[in-house]
Amino acid sequence: MITADKTDVFIVGGGPAGLAAAIAARKTGFTVALADGAEPPIDKPCGEGLMPETQAALRELGVTLDGSDGHEFRGIQFIQKGKRFAADFPAGKGIGLRRPLLHTVLVAHAEECGVQLLWKAPVSAIAPEGVQLGSGFVQARWIVGADGGGSRVRRWSGLEATARRTQRFATRRHYRIKPWSGYAEVHWGNQSQAYVTPIGREEVCVVVMAESLVDADFARALEELPELRDRLCGAELASRERGAITVMQKLKRVTCGNVALVGDASGGVDAITGEGLRLAFRQSLALAEAMERDDLQGYEHAHRELARRPMRMGNLLLLLGRNERLRQRSFAALTSNPQLFGDLLAVHMGRASGAQIVGTGIELGWQFLNA
Repeated sequence: MITADKTDVFIVGGGPAGLAAAIAARKTGFTVALADGAEPPIDKPCGEGLMPETQAALRELGVTLDGSDGHEFRGIQFIQKGKRFAADFPAGKGIGLRRPLLHTVLVAHAEECGVQLLWKAPVSAIAPEGVQLGSGFVQARWIVGADGGGSRVRRWSGLEATARRTQRFATRRHYRIKPWSGYAEVHWGNQSQAYVTPIGREEVCVVVMAESLVDADFARALEELPELRDRLCGAELASRERGAITVMQKLKRVTCGNVALVGDASGGVDAITGEGLRLAFRQSLALAEAMERDDLQGYEHAHRELARRPMRMGNLLLLLGRNERLRQRSFAALTSNPQLFGDLLAVHMGRASGAQIVGTGIELGWQFLNA
């Protein structure tokens, strides 16, 4: 049993990444404590869509969602200046649901697993022997930083060095309106993109993303996106507007001694990829396995491998967002060959073989040259 002053694993941060790390560690038999200065449910501005592979990672943690938890969507659709192309997911459906609901489900499962949850309990320092809370010092064999993009654990443990970092601004709104599409939509403007996710029978989540804070303003972005503007015209806001910074960051290391980082604390990909939660959940499973083997170097390797594909896709999408000519030629090619977008989505979902990846790249290049 976990005692008040000693545990096998201490997790700093109680968002989805921290809760997933706690659940995964408990599944391997460790005693686990988790602390966060906030209290549930914890919200965060995001696209609120869970791709099929994200749900698969959740199921490995023992957490199952179904359509009644939110609103299902069958794939992704890109839209720009009258051009549109869509593809269904290779397997399964996505689910859109509000972040506080997901957090509530994860908290309940962590409690069932026997995780000691310490809310309104900020961590003030860490040491090789454990962590310092306002109520006292807790000894821990392993310390996990899951405290977000501005991670103090990352700073305290000397893991701030980055190999690469870019950031964009994001603004989120919920609209009370019936979803008009069976897809999650990405609307592309010259300076911004808008990610639309159906999250209920009468509600959608809209996130605007841009390189500058000015371009992430909703009114400015919707002027670039007339189709989306017309869709939302007259719709009632279902929440207050919230902003965030979406960071694509690769750290040189994600472990130091007995400290490991997961989720946004360990780096991340741009939110437009929809991969943030999947990465956090997969990292949590890999970290639990590495701690069980007493081999954090194995987690370093697994973390790099997990980030490789979504980082490449994030770079591609950011390039398309910045280069209008390249975007127009690419979208023309994909509009004329819808199956090619389906192949790209399969690559993005990790559902393509090496030969399929090469073939898709060659076909995309050919279509681009002839667009």
